[in-house]
Amino acid sequence: MRAIEVTGTIDEKGQVYLDQPIEGETPSRVRIIVLFSETKEELENDPDDTPIEEIKASLRIALQEAKEGKRIPLSEMWEGIDAEGITFSSN
Repeated sequence: MRAIEVTGTIDEKGQVYLDQPIEGETPSRVRIIVLFSETKEELENDPDDTPIEEIKASLRIALQEAKEGKRIPLSEMWEGIDAEGITFSSN
């Protein structure tokens, strides 16, 4: 099975209308998965979405620390981290 991504709208009767025609392998039967755009309120309240300003501040600090030589060697980076019961260690 091959997948493509297209956009469109659903009218008040539940009919799907694509913004552009699909080129290629037509006519044929297809399976459709509909992904609804999240509302602005849902996007703002997403607990997994770190604000851009917070990301920028973190990157500035990391860059400054790197310039000052305050880096962790790659061989030590995963020491003490336990991901789902797996402990990473350079030993």
